Amino acid sequence: MMQVIKYPNKKDWTALLKRPSIDSSSIEKSVIAILDDVRENGDDALCKYSLVFDKADLKSFEVSAKEISESENNISISLKQAIRVAYNNILKFHASQRQIEPYIETMPGVMCWRKSIPIQKVGLYIPGGTAPLFSSVLMLGIPAKLAGCKEIVLCSPPDSNGKINPAILFVANLCGITKIYKVGGAQAIAAMAYGTKSIPKVDKIFGPGNQYVMCAKQLIQKDGIAIDLPAGPSEVVILADRFANPAFIAADLLSQAEHGADSQTILVTDYEPLADDVKKEIEKQIMLLPRKDISAKSLANSRIFIVETLEEGMGLINEYAPEHLILSVTDASTYAEMVINAGSVFLGSYSPESSGDYASGTNHTLPTNGYAKSYSGVSFDSFVKKVTFQNISKEGLFSLSNTIIEMAEAEGLQAHSNAVKIRMK
Repeated sequence: MMQVIKYPNKKDWTALLKRPSIDSSSIEKSVIAILDDVRENGDDALCKYSLVFDKADLKSFEVSAKEISESENNISISLKQAIRVAYNNILKFHASQRQIEPYIETMPGVMCWRKSIPIQKVGLYIPGGTAPLFSSVLMLGIPAKLAGCKEIVLCSPPDSNGKINPAILFVANLCGITKIYKVGGAQAIAAMAYGTKSIPKVDKIFGPGNQYVMCAKQLIQKDGIAIDLPAGPSEVVILADRFANPAFIAADLLSQAEHGADSQTILVTDYEPLADDVKKEIEKQIMLLPRKDISAKSLANSRIFIVETLEEGMGLINEYAPEHLILSVTDASTYAEMVINAGSVFLGSYSPESSGDYASGTNHTLPTNGYAKSYSGVSFDSFVKKVTFQNISKEGLFSLSNTIIEMAEAEGLQAHSNAVKIRMK
């Protein structure tokens, strides 16, 4: 059960907010071996790992058009309707992020502007297994299509029969993604990073995954392949006052805890009796959950902080920099203005974190492990490059020339200065 920490001293915050530690040394060694194997042996290595990890004996990795079309028949009408509602909301929110920036004349004859250009080839990794994250296809596929990425490659692990979850295929088809491959784990990241005979090399890789997938994503950056953001186990923090509903809070904490044993949940409140009420609700609700064993392990790494004031609580939260932050307080908009570090924020009692995970419209691919201090979540901008342009007239360069020459020569870069001087003659 969650540990209760009362009125922590600010000097102790860093130690008290420490995430569950993971020994990554053994994982990294295994992942490096997989990356090297796929880079050297391509599809042969992928076949080997599919058999070892997925128990699937595959002759071909690409999902056929027939498999994609048949996926619609293998999921319920109600789920398809739900997916379409989520699709429309996510599409509307991300489409609003497309902006044409103005041309700026910084001085007469000197025109500057910036343009968004799509990343040409992107790879999407979608976990399968016990929790096939078809929602992540929406979160990644929609902005990739909106951005105009020319090639979108999707990898997801197959089951032992060599099949990908039909909901993943249905959503991929809805998003217009046709290059889908039955490959999972670190080997999928390697395939998209280096390319094989079957799977094309991409420029940037997106998507969640287990510790091996995350390790692989971080390692391939050394070879010049971009990734969406550093990510680790999922996490949520809830700021709550005396008027918060304990049942709602317990449900939100448990919804995050079921992601994995290494997920972390934190409650911060200025009302001490709430802690006991929430713990009682957790004990009641957890017994009804099919993933209660996973949730229980996660809760053992989790905390309840009792603070003097909600303002102090916000200071604690900004230090932690949570992936998800729920403001279950009366004046949520006031405390939302105090947010400095968070991946995504949910205001009020009727904005559960699961709304952002699935259907409200915001993206659920977010920075974890404190990276919210310096990283944003995935958005339309994640799939484009911002390229700057300038167009300078002869008169404009003449006006600017003395400034450039003076600065270049002060830095000892004479050739920079000469590039202007030669044009002034």
